[in-house]
Amino acid sequence: MTLTGLVRRAGDRGSVTAEFAVVLPAVVLVLALGAATLGVCGQQVRLQDAAADAARLVARGEPAGRAQAVLAAAVGGAHGAIAAEGELVCVTATARAALPVPVPPLRARSCALAGGL
Repeated sequence: MTLTGLVRRAGDRGSVTAEFAVVLPAVVLVLALGAATLGVCGQQVRLQDAAADAARLVARGEPAGRAQAVLAAAVGGAHGAIAAEGELVCVTATARAALPVPVPPLRARSCALAGGL
């Protein structure tokens, strides 16, 4: 082995640790945002399901307060607007997305035939 080979090897020592220290926060950030996005997708599914349940409740003649309670129980802080559209009762549910960054609110709409069983 030559002297220049020893010097070159000694100069590279610790470079992997430095590169790892630089890349690690970026990897953690990407993983955290991915997990948060999956959580919001689940929240959207729960909101859509709750809007359908609330529309069916109101269409059967249950009070609007019960439908609001179903929405709030499914997704914390969710609320809904109930509207009659011809023979249909529609519920438009809105909830704040559970992300640390500002994003538009989640929305879901569902309709049910009024007087249905």
